[in-house]
Amino acid sequence: MPQILVIDDDPTFCLMLSTFLKRQQFVVQTAQSAGEGLKLAKSTSFDLVLTDFRLPDKNGLELLSQLKIVSAEMPVILMTHYADIRTAVKAIKMGAFEYITKPINPDETLLTIHKALKHRTANVHEAAGSATAESFGFVHGRSTQAAQLDEYISLIAPTNMSVIVEGESGTGKEYVSQSIHQHSKRKDKPFVAIDCGALSKELAGSELFGYVKGAFTGALADKQGQFEVANGGTLFLDEIGNLPYEIQVKLLRALQERVIRKIGGTTDIEVDVRIIAATNEDLVQAVSRGDFREDLYHRLNEFKINISPLRDRQFDILLFADHFLQQANHELERTIIGFDAAVMKALEQYNWPGNLRELRNVVRRAVLLAKSDVVTLDGLPSEIACFIPEQPQPLAVTAPGASIEDKPEPIAGTDLKSAAERSEKELILQMLEKVKYNKAKAARLLNIDRKTLYNKLKLYNIEV
Repeated sequence: MPQILVIDDDPTFCLMLSTFLKRQQFVVQTAQSAGEGLKLAKSTSFDLVLTDFRLPDKNGLELLSQLKIVSAEMPVILMTHYADIRTAVKAIKMGAFEYITKPINPDETLLTIHKALKHRTANVHEAAGSATAESFGFVHGRSTQAAQLDEYISLIAPTNMSVIVEGESGTGKEYVSQSIHQHSKRKDKPFVAIDCGALSKELAGSELFGYVKGAFTGALADKQGQFEVANGGTLFLDEIGNLPYEIQVKLLRALQERVIRKIGGTTDIEVDVRIIAATNEDLVQAVSRGDFREDLYHRLNEFKINISPLRDRQFDILLFADHFLQQANHELERTIIGFDAAVMKALEQYNWPGNLRELRNVVRRAVLLAKSDVVTLDGLPSEIACFIPEQPQPLAVTAPGASIEDKPEPIAGTDLKSAAERSEKELILQMLEKVKYNKAKAARLLNIDRKTLYNKLKLYNIEV
């Protein structure tokens, strides 16, 4: 029977909900604080957690981030009297399965629980297979820029240096930052991401550093800041150029002295956090305008990585497109095997102002709309499909005295796309022969997953 953990500081509500769930054939344990709930979650393998948003020692978002560290697959459902849509959206973005309001409706709650358990089972089965969500993580490009990016990540990851990741919106700054964390000595500790662009001056201080009970109206209990949540790990500050100037002063102190002080607090708290900051603007110009502190910039800029826009990485476009196609197949339960020649040409010629984020959305839409086993121009937005103009028919030119039948044939093999396909097919055949047709080993050596290899075999009619 599924095991459920209920966390709520109201003993009457706890008893009522646990009794209801036990009648539905669930095994239930209860806790009346976040600390008690975390302790139980670490000692018992629960299938689901139902937790109140407002707890005496933590709020639901703080608890959610820590529960996800204990078990990333365990669904968490938040419950609250306060139907705040902004909190709901943030909870979902942080990994909550669902957000329900009190007084709870028993039938709706039971339906949500069954959905969460079904979702967890599906995730566990996917994790055991070859096409897991993790397999769709960081993609290594083949361009010169991609090779340099990989080199920088491998060099900087093992250190504790602060990093600034620059790049246009949609270039994958958070993916690069996560890759740095995953290759660092802190990989077993939290990676906590904060969107600084969404924080007001008042909210930024409490979000980063936390506050003590009674610090201001509405501060009903102590709150952990994200520095404490990320302690021992990595704190990713996205769009750091938007951080209020007053908060920049406190951030500089935290980086220099490795201590923070909660709002309303009187004691310093030691923290060990690595900072990775991302921005889509030129921080040097922000410094010159007086919008960003120069001393903070130099403290963060121990190492800088600039991610090139997709339009400057043409050799990587089809690689990323294929990656997003496999991801879309997985998410949408489709079996599209690739792109036709016209689509590949359009993807390569478009300038991608939205970078990888735009490419991913375009590919997902095309996979959803595909009527055959390949993506065609019909599945692309008009602004991208129009990059393939109709080719005018060449005029027939004949030598004096020659008949129309004597016109020269086109030179074989001058079609660049066909040549690339032949080259890819030959490489796959050579690798299969080299590993005695062990497809798993061939896929590993070709640096693709097995499903991609199977799709290529089908595309090129290779019988193995």
